[in-house]
Amino acid sequence: MTDTTPTPPRMTPQPPLRPFVRDPRRWEAEQARVLQAGHVCRDTACTSTCEPALVYERTGWGWLAWTVPEDGTPPQHPKQIGVLTPGATRTQRLAVRWLTRHPATRIVWDRTSSVSLRLSAAAVGAVSLIAALCTLSRGVPADVVVPAMLLAPLLTEHLPDRIDERASEHVRMVKDATACRYLQRLAALQTSLAQAYADNDRYELRRSAEIGHNLLWDAAGLLQDQDTRAISAQLIHRERLMVQLADQVTQTLKHIRTEARSSETNQPSRHEDPLGPYPPACQPTTPRPTPATSLAKGTVSMTKPKSSEANRTPDVYLLLAHEAYFPGGAQEINTTVVAAASLLHPQVRQPDGVRIHDLLTRGRRPGEIIPLATLTHELGGGADWPEVGDWEYVTTDLVQLVRAGRCDALSLGLPEIARALVCNGPHSHVRAYDAAADDFIVYGSAERAAVLAEVGAFLASLVTEQDLWPGDGLLAPLARPSRTGQEAR
Repeated sequence: MTDTTPTPPRMTPQPPLRPFVRDPRRWEAEQARVLQAGHVCRDTACTSTCEPALVYERTGWGWLAWTVPEDGTPPQHPKQIGVLTPGATRTQRLAVRWLTRHPATRIVWDRTSSVSLRLSAAAVGAVSLIAALCTLSRGVPADVVVPAMLLAPLLTEHLPDRIDERASEHVRMVKDATACRYLQRLAALQTSLAQAYADNDRYELRRSAEIGHNLLWDAAGLLQDQDTRAISAQLIHRERLMVQLADQVTQTLKHIRTEARSSETNQPSRHEDPLGPYPPACQPTTPRPTPATSLAKGTVSMTKPKSSEANRTPDVYLLLAHEAYFPGGAQEINTTVVAAASLLHPQVRQPDGVRIHDLLTRGRRPGEIIPLATLTHELGGGADWPEVGDWEYVTTDLVQLVRAGRCDALSLGLPEIARALVCNGPHSHVRAYDAAADDFIVYGSAERAAVLAEVGAFLASLVTEQDLWPGDGLLAPLARPSRTGQEAR
C-alpha cells in the first residue's frame, strides 16, 4: 500500500547529558566545594573502601550523581542514576531529597578497617553525656537518664540507614557503569520530554512526559539486577518508544511555533498530525470548536449537528486501550470494546460517563466502533476533555466492570502496531523500525481503518443473535433541549 502522506522526520540524535546543563554556575560551585573538601578519589591515593564524592543533580523524574574528576573537567557519564516512581506523591518526592543529601562526615578509628562513626553521633553522644550528668545532679533516677543518654547517639548513628531503606522503596537506582551509560541515553530523552512540558503546558506534552517517565522507570528496573546483554531486546523496545515520543514532541513544538506565527500574522496555518501517545493527543484537522450558546449548563461545547434525540445513535461501541491483564493466565487482554450504554452504568464515574456517552452517540453510524482516540481528536487534541469529564477514571471503571462480569465486552489482545494505531487519532502516523531493512515503516489512516474493520467484523459475528449487555441499573442519557424547544424559548 502506497502512503502519499509525508513521513514524519526521524528523530535527531539526543545530545548526552552533562552536569547542570541549564545551570553551569551550579556545577562550578559544587565542583569547587568537592575539590576544597579533598574528597576527590585519586587512583594512587585511594583505598579499597574509598568512595568518590558525588554531586547530585535532582530532576523531575529522579536524579543523576556525578563524580568530580581531579583535572576539573566535567564528567562524561554519571556514577549513579536514580528514577523516582511515576506519579509520586509529595512524601515520595521527599525521598529523593533525602537520598541525595550530602553524605555524613565519619570518624574513622582505623584506616585499615571499615569501622567508623558519624561525627553527628559523636557530637550527640557528648551532648547527651553532659545532659545526663546535669540531670543526675538534680536527682533524676539513673534508670531513666542512662538509657536516654545511650539511646540518643545510637539513633543518630543507625536511624538514617533505616530511613534510607524506606526511601529506596520509591526509587530504582542504577550504579553499574555499563547500565548507567545506557540509562543515560534514555534519561536524556526523558529530560527533553519533561523540559518541553515545563516550557509549554499542553496536554500532548504532559502525556508524553508521563509515558516517558514510565518507560524510564521500567528500564531502570530491568537494569538494576540484570546484565544488559540478557535484556537487550526489552531495552531496545523501550528506547524505540521513547524516541517516538521525542519525535512526537518535536513535531508538536513545531506545530506550536507555526500556530504562534500564524496567529501573529492573522493567517491560517497548516496543521500537521503528530504521532500521539495513548491516551492519544493528536492535533485536530479542523478548527477548534467554539462554545454553543444554546447548550444546557454543564454540557460539553462541541461543533456538532443540531442537538436532538434524532441525532443520537445509541447502538455504537467504545473501543479503549488499557493496561494489559491476563485473565486466568490466558492470552493478554490489552483492548476492550463495550456498548456505548455501559458508560451510563452507576458504577462508572458520573456524570463523566453520561457526558462521554452523549459525545460518543452524537452523529454516528449504527454499529460504529469509536476509539477513545477519536473522541480525543474531536476534543481539540484532548484540550477539551476537562469540559467533558475524566476519561482516565471512566475507562478504569469500565475495565473493572468488564473484569467483574457486570457488563458484556469484546476483549482483545491486539498486536503492538494495531494497538498503537487505535491509540492514536484518525490522521496520525505510527512508525515501526524494521531491523531487516534497517528503516522505519510508517502506518497511517488506511492501516488504522483496516484494524477497526477487522475488529468490527469480529464484533458483528459476536452480536448477531444478541447485542452486548451494557449492565443493569443504567442512568438516563444526557437530555439536551430539542430544536423546537429552543425556538419556543
